[in-house]
Formats: sequence, structure tokens, C-alpha cells
Amino acid sequence: MSEITDFDALRRAMAENAEQPEGPARNARAEELLAAAEKLNVPLAVIEALGHQLKVYNYSSEKGKMFVPFARLLRMWDERPEDFDEYETYTLHWVFKWVSSGMLDQPHIPLASIEKWLGEMEHRYRLAGYSERAVRSAEHSVAAHVGDLARAERAYAAWLAADRDTMADCDACERHGQGWWQAERGRDAEALELWRPVLEGEYACAHEPHTTLASSLVPLLRLGRLDEARANHLRGFRLVRAMESMRSAYAEHVEFCALTGNEARGLELLAERPAYFTDDGQPQSKLDFMSVVALLMDRLTGLGLGDRQVPGPAGRTWTARDLAAHARAEALALAARFDERNGTTYVSERARARMERRPLVERLPLGVRSVRPVPVPVPPVVTAAATGQPDLPALLAEARRLSDSLRPGAVEAWAAVAEAARGVELDPRDRAEIADHEAMGRGPEGTALFERAAELYAAAGDPGEALAASARAAYVRALAGDVDAALAAVSGPYDEILALYAAGDTGIRQTASVLMARARILLRRAHEAGLAEGDAESQGPEAVLDAAEAAVREVLALVDGQAGQDARLAARGAEAQAMLAELAGLGGDLETAAGLFARGAAAFVAAGLPWYAVEYEARLASLAHHLGDMAEAERALRAALEHGGAQLEAPGRAQLHLQLAELTGGRGEVVEAARHALEAAHWADEAGEGATLGVWARQQLGGFLLRQGRWAEAAEVLESALPDLTAETHGDGAVVQTQWWLGDCLSELGEHRAAAERRLQAAEIARHWPEQHDHATLAHLAGESLGQAGLADEADRAYARAGDLWRELGNVQGLVRSLRARAWLALRTEDGPAVARLLMADAVRECETARDEAADEESRQRFVAELGHTHRQFGDLLARSAEGDAEGSLPAVSEDVLSQLRRSAEVFASLGDGALHSRTGAELTAGWLEIELGRLTDARARARAVLAAYDGYDETDSGGTVPEGMNDDDDREAVRARRAEAEHLLRVATEDPD
Repeated sequence: MSEITDFDALRRAMAENAEQPEGPARNARAEELLAAAEKLNVPLAVIEALGHQLKVYNYSSEKGKMFVPFARLLRMWDERPEDFDEYETYTLHWVFKWVSSGMLDQPHIPLASIEKWLGEMEHRYRLAGYSERAVRSAEHSVAAHVGDLARAERAYAAWLAADRDTMADCDACERHGQGWWQAERGRDAEALELWRPVLEGEYACAHEPHTTLASSLVPLLRLGRLDEARANHLRGFRLVRAMESMRSAYAEHVEFCALTGNEARGLELLAERPAYFTDDGQPQSKLDFMSVVALLMDRLTGLGLGDRQVPGPAGRTWTARDLAAHARAEALALAARFDERNGTTYVSERARARMERRPLVERLPLGVRSVRPVPVPVPPVVTAAATGQPDLPALLAEARRLSDSLRPGAVEAWAAVAEAARGVELDPRDRAEIADHEAMGRGPEGTALFERAAELYAAAGDPGEALAASARAAYVRALAGDVDAALAAVSGPYDEILALYAAGDTGIRQTASVLMARARILLRRAHEAGLAEGDAESQGPEAVLDAAEAAVREVLALVDGQAGQDARLAARGAEAQAMLAELAGLGGDLETAAGLFARGAAAFVAAGLPWYAVEYEARLASLAHHLGDMAEAERALRAALEHGGAQLEAPGRAQLHLQLAELTGGRGEVVEAARHALEAAHWADEAGEGATLGVWARQQLGGFLLRQGRWAEAAEVLESALPDLTAETHGDGAVVQTQWWLGDCLSELGEHRAAAERRLQAAEIARHWPEQHDHATLAHLAGESLGQAGLADEADRAYARAGDLWRELGNVQGLVRSLRARAWLALRTEDGPAVARLLMADAVRECETARDEAADEESRQRFVAELGHTHRQFGDLLARSAEGDAEGSLPAVSEDVLSQLRRSAEVFASLGDGALHSRTGAELTAGWLEIELGRLTDARARARAVLAAYDGYDETDSGGTVPEGMNDDDDREAVRARRAEAEHLLRVATEDPD
């Protein structure tokens, strides 16, 4: 760190420190700079150093330190105002506002002192000739803080009525404060209307829209405007994350998480800022923070997670329950200090109300990865009122009702029966049903239980149900992969059930169950037929398909017209239709398969069993997509979501939404696509698949948000996806695309160094791909970002890398643009002009060669247009290189500039109307330069040529001639601008004497 030896060096050092991140390190450097300033023996240097120190204190967690430098500045002003220049005089009055609000934040400063200071501020502002607007704003803050609502309303009205002058806060800050008051008084809609221009980017400053985005969250939630709340959280948190002084705004984002079912994200936010638990420099923001910490911890404790370890103050481990108590005690103690100072209970009342807020939304998906920390709920157990013991008869009745009607929850209901029946003597029939349904819940592991159920059904005198259970046991063998054993095991029950049914000794339900088990086994064999095709002892695929189809049709023949109100029989028929669809698909007849899946799904819906239709509608969607019928695919997916309803499990719901996102996004409906991707990410997280399916959903969501220009939200989502996205699991293409999109977002947000890093990382992966176009594009984009980040050498290397790749690919436009970019970068270097000329000349030669060697007219015209742009940029570059040179060198350089502009105009003229605006733009630029060189006749001629080029075109009438490649609106605006500039050029050239 260089020594400060003069005032200029001090100013450079203060400017450099002002660009550093907020926090103690920046504050400490400001203290060093003040000590250095005092050694210069220049009063203004000390004044500026004190102002710098005051500013960095104000924007940090050590806000309480700013009173000392301000008191010293004020004393210096009172003693020697002539030592202050105009800017420092203005600044001194400006920071009165900081000190006024800062005093409110410090409970050790008496209220009387604050009121006295307010009077002092009013007096000094009046002497300096300033409006009372800033004073009334400060008075409103005092009244609102202590809970004097009547005075606050009067001060608010006076604030708005007073004239705005240079001492008023900026529009963005004023609107934040005004909107905060409206929200505080319960007028959320009015608050949001005041904030709208800030939220939409019309007004901004160093700390806006940061605070407004944070303050808008709860009002938006209260009004049910959830999409806006989500967007403002993602945008706003990104802004406040790195700003140490914004603890209160940060707290509002934690509060948002606690009120929207995003407790896990709230914990992540706390973990990012451990110092916020203990920093004491601004007690008001610590009160805000500890209040929402208590709110979040109480929420976790209420969810049964009180023993969960959570981030908290350093020095010990914390559970949610312990931290809730600690944070509440800290918040209330701070509030009590303020109330003691203020002589009211208002601050404590507000703190308690904030800590006791209830969630405003059960669960608001955010798109970023977050697993909700909620324990699995335990279903209620039916008990007998008299004894408090499980009511076994009632449980049995409910389980039978659910299973007979194929309602969801039947397996769980039978599990409750089994639990309640422990130690109870049951008859064989009851035990058979318990074993049967327990086996259903075990899937491929249920064979032995099905066989046990068969024995019990037989003991209960129900041979048909015993055979059905045996058939189910056989099917489980097929699920485990032993299809041959399954077929052997089902053959006996099959023959026996047909005989029993023919004799009238069993019912159609039991018979259908056995036939369906056999058909399922044969269908599995059909799926495996391709694997066994080379086995000489196995049947051929066609024979296997025929056997399976015959078995399925046997089921259909049995139940056709027999279902009535019997849900089980209706389900057998519907499933059989779907099985025929599978067989048609295996046989290669995809259109028939699609029709049969649709018929099967419709049969389930007609039977009042829509949740069973979901699987087949999803498969229909896949087939329709394969067949190119996107409308049918979308219809089927939407139907699956509708029919699944509350019964649709999280993984399936995520898959359906993700497919809908891809379909709707594919046809350009990016808003709806983003909504489906958001839902997909949410349900993937709920399913515990955040690192797999959830990553795909987040990646898609980020892309759809990017396509809407929602850069900050997209960046948050894409950054959330990247840690789980790996080339090994998801493919390097997905990694590159995500980095690419993220680089685009960061570039739009002005985070150019970070954008360059993402683009270079993506380029390094793409470097190993056989096709190098993506590698070249990413290297080129990285060059742009590096240049915008001020890293000229690194940018030149990236552009050179891109240029080599464009040359290898035969992409002349890419090569030329990389050369032009390098030329502009070269101007920043010591030997810049000479190197820049050479690079731009290379770009011209590449264009000319490509034009002369073009394979077709379309390519030739494209290269001619690129040549015109290159000549134009060459002229601009030469003009820029002469800026600051000796006056005598201007004519020589200007001739070169004019030469390039003339060539540009001539080249564009050769392209006709399609390049009219480019041509006239070059003409006008040349005309202005000719005026500067005193060539007024030439300048007038150029102006008249531009006006003549637009003769016969009425820019107010879209019926006029529209140059090729332009739409009416763009064209009319360009014509207006060109005509206006040409007329102005003509006037100047005419009025100026030759």
C-alpha cells in the first residue's frame, strides 16, 4: 500500500477504498487515510477524509461510529467555513440526514437529544436556503419510531407537501420510505404503487431497489401476489447478499422464507451471515434480524424440528429450540432499551407482533434447490371412544371399503389394521386379507406373504380368492425377473379358476384376478422376448406377442359388460386396454398403441378411478411426442396432472410438469413453461430428487426466465442448479448450457468478471468436443465479458482464441468480429493505435476475400454487409485514436476517417434498400466530420443526399416503402431520426460561412 504524500494521492486512495466491499476492512482503511490526511497540513484534505470516513461507517455494521467524524466536521464548519469547498459544504448538510436516522438506531442516545438535533437540522437547512422536505422526512422517522402515529401522519403530509430540492433524498429512497409507511399502516396496495417505479427500474441508487425489493415481500404475500413476491425475493436477495450494511433488508428475506414454507432456505441465509448474530454497531438492524431469527426458529420448532441443529452465534452449537429462545430474548432486550429511551412500549409491541407472525403461504416454490425440513406426518389411528384403544372393527370396515373400491390409501389402511390386530385372535379371513394387502405393499418381496394369504383364504373357505392370491404370488416372481417360473406357477391356478368359475363355485372378481395375473406375466415375457430371440428353445417374438394378446383379450371377454358398479372389474377392463396398447407398441404399431392407451385411460376415468389413468396418459404423451403430435402429447400430460390430483406422488408430478415445460417452451410459451419448470423443481425437491430430476427442472427454469429477460431470477436459479450438475451424471452438454446461460445473465446484470469466468469454464469443456462452433462462440463471449470487466489483455487472448477457431471453422463473420474487437481493445494499450489499425485492416481484407470467393449471392451479400460495417468501425476507431492528440495531427487522421466512411457508404449503397439506414448513417457521420474540416459544400451535399434517399417515404404512414429487413415501426423511427439529423446537418453547414 503506497504512502500518501499529497492531496491527489489521498483522493485516489479514497476513491479506491470507496469501491471496496462494505465492512470493517474498508472502515479501517478510511481511518488510516484520515491519519494520512492530517499529516498533509491541508484543511480540505482532512475535511474530505472525514467525509469519506463518515460515509463508509454509515454503509457498514459499524454505523454507530459515524457520530465522531460528523461532530468534528461540524465543529470545523462552525469555526472555519471558508475551508469547505462547494461540494463539501453540500455534503455536510446532506449527512445531517444520516446522523438523524443513525441516532434513532442507537438506544443509548436520549430522545431529547434526537429532538434537539432535529431542531438543529431544521435551523441549519433554513439558513442554507434548503426546503424543509428532508427535515419533515426526518421528523416522520422519529415519530414513526416512537409510535406517535398522529405526529407521524402530520409529518408525512408535510414531507410530501414540501418542495423537492437538492437536499431531498433521491426519488428511489423517498419512495421506499413513503411506501414503508403505507405498508406499516396496512395500506399494502398503496405501498406497492409507490414502489412500482423503483421495482420496475425507473429509479435507482446505491441501495435501491435493494431495500424496496425486501420491503415489498410481506405486502405482496398479504395481497396474494405470489409470483411477484417470489421474483422480488430472488432479485432482491442477490442485491443485498454482499452488502454488509443491509442487515435489516437481509432480515426481510429471512422473514419471507419463514412465512412461505421455505424454512430450509431461511437456514441457508442465516448460515451465510454469521456475523449478523453478534454485530452491535447498529442495534436497530440487530433487533430486526434477531426478531426474524426467532420467527424462523419458532416455525421449525412448531414443525417438530426443535432439536435440529441450526446456524447461530459462534462459540457453540445451536438447536432450533435453543436459538428461538436466545433470539427472542435478544430481540426483546433490544426492544426494551429502545422503549426505555422513547418512553413507550411501541418497539416491543412491533417486535412481538413480528415474531408471532403466522405463515402467509403453506409452501411457495422458489425454483432454487431447497428441501423442506418437515417430518413425515403420522396418519391418525381410529380409536374406540370408550377405551381409547384402536377400534379394530372400524379399521377393518374402512380398509375393506377402500380396497373394494380401489381407493387410494387401502394398503396403508390395512397396515393400520395389522398394527391394531397385534395380539388379537382373528379369523382366517381377516388374517388372509391382512397378509394379502401387506404383500401388495412389498412389491417384488411379497411372494411368501401372498402364498400365506392363499393358505388362509383356503382355510376360510374361499378357494377362488386363494387361487387369486396364488396368481398374485406368481406375478411377483415375474416382477423379480423369473418369468418362466412365474408362468409355471400361474398355470395351475389358471386351470383351476376356470373350472371353479364354470361350476359356479367362485365369482367373476376372483376369476378376473387370476386371468389378469397370467396376462401380466405373459406381457412381461413379451417385453423380454427380444432378449431371448437368439435362444433356439424359446418361442419367437411374434408367438410371444400373440400369446400375450390372447391372454389380455381373455380378460376383456370375461369382464366385458359385467362391471356395472364394480370398480375392480371396470379397472380390469381398463388395464386390459392399456396392455393391448403396450403390445401394439412392442409390435411397432405406435399409432394403434396411442389410441389404445387413450381408450384405457378414458375407461379408468369413466369408472371413477382417474388416478389409475395417469400412468397411461403419461405413456400416451410419450408416444404422441414420438409421433410428432405435440397437441395430443400436451393434452395427455395436462389430463394426467388433472386426473392424478392429490393422489399423484411427487416424482410423477415433477416429471409431468417438466415434460409440459419442454413442450410449452418449445412452442415459445416461455411464461407458462417457466411455471411448469418451477413446479417440476418444487416437486422434485419434495420427492428427494433435487440433485437429479430437480437439476433438470432448475436448468430449464433458468433458461425460460432468461428468455423473459428476468436476469437476476434466472441467475439465482442457475447458480442453484450448478453444484448438482455434473458431466458424469447429466452430460457435459447440460453443464455447458447452464454455464452459458448463467454467463448471459451475469453479463446483463453488469457482473462482467463473473460472466467471463462462467463463459471460460464452459469454453474449456466445449474445447474437447468434435464440433468447435460452441467453443468459438463461448471464447468470443468471454472476450466481451473480459473487455467489459476492464481486463484488456485477457480479453485480447480470448478474442484471439475465438478468431483462430472461427478461421478453422470457415466462419468469416466470427473471425472479422473478433479482429474488430481486438482492434478496439488495442486502443487501451501503449502501442494501441498502430496495432489497432493493423487488426482492423486485417478485418477488411478478410471481408474482401470472403466477398470475392463467396459460393452464392446470398453469402456474397452477407460478406459485403460485414465489409460495410468494418469500414464504418475502422473510421470510428481512427477518430477515437486521434482524441487527445496534438491539433496538427487531426487533418491527416480525418482524411483516413473520411476515406473509411466513404467506403462504408459505398459498400452499403451496393446492397440497395436493405442497407439504406447503414449507408445514410455513414454519410451523416462523414458530413459532420467535413463540417469540422471546413468542407461545408461537401457536408451540404451529403445532407441533401440523405434527404433524397428518403424521398417518397412517409414515416407517419406504414403504407410507404419499407426497406427490406425492417419492420414498419423500426423503419419509421429510423427515417425520422435520419431526416432530422440530415436537416440539422444541412442547417449547420449552411449557416456556417465557407
